[in-house]
Amino acid sequence: MSSGTITTKDGTEIYYKDWGPKTAQPVVFHHGWPLTADDWDAQMMFFLGKGYRVIAHDRRGHGRSSQTDTGNEMDTYAADVAALAAHLDLKAAIHVGHSTGGGEVARYVAQYGGGGRVAKAVLIGAVPPIMLKTDKNPGGLPIEVFDGFRAALTANRAQFFLDVPTGPFYGFNRPGAKVSQGLIQNWWRQGMMGGAKAHYDCIKAFSETDFTDDLKKIEVPVLILHGEDDQIVPIADSAHLAIKLVKHGTLKTYPGLPHGMCSTHPDVINPDLLAFFKA
Repeated sequence: MSSGTITTKDGTEIYYKDWGPKTAQPVVFHHGWPLTADDWDAQMMFFLGKGYRVIAHDRRGHGRSSQTDTGNEMDTYAADVAALAAHLDLKAAIHVGHSTGGGEVARYVAQYGGGGRVAKAVLIGAVPPIMLKTDKNPGGLPIEVFDGFRAALTANRAQFFLDVPTGPFYGFNRPGAKVSQGLIQNWWRQGMMGGAKAHYDCIKAFSETDFTDDLKKIEVPVLILHGEDDQIVPIADSAHLAIKLVKHGTLKTYPGLPHGMCSTHPDVINPDLLAFFKA
């Protein structure tokens, strides 16, 4: 088991974990905003135990990677992943992205997934095709929602990063929710490891990037998983649209489950991922 860093063309250090036999099929996990590779602990441990090589990185500006003030947009995020995949010489990899990480997976697989590098892709609670409400995307969220995120981050990032996991991210604001203080604190810990500038820029990246063409370009099988009670990335304007754009897609939705369902319900999500990996 190992961890390390690579240095990209612009001098950014990208932190990654790489566990398991190098001969096994690699599964690469892409985290959501404003988190880190640690958000995948429940999946990394599960799939390591199933014999896979499991890899997760901290996106630039997040976690243990460089706190960049530039390059905090999807093309550069995807290029960073391509650099990591080349460094680790990954072939026939399965790329799994949550939320913002789902956008990163869509862009990476569309631009760099050829030549046998990528076998399958998974989008979980993912932001594609596009979150922002526009003339072409009338069901999206208004810009005021994301302006609110930016204002809260600038005013008091530490408090904002408590409010999000305490409330909508894990569905802990729902009546009868089983609240995990550990999950809330771990979300806060991961968020506060990153850089405020990168986190601020990433709000635009995850809300305004249009992944329509990326989804259409993907040739490999795609599994789309989404909680029906996702309060962060509403299902009607994400998964329900994305499934119509991919060539070889499967959609599975979960009644009552929240945005952060990989952490709240790994016992439900992990077996479904395993079935897709093996199919």
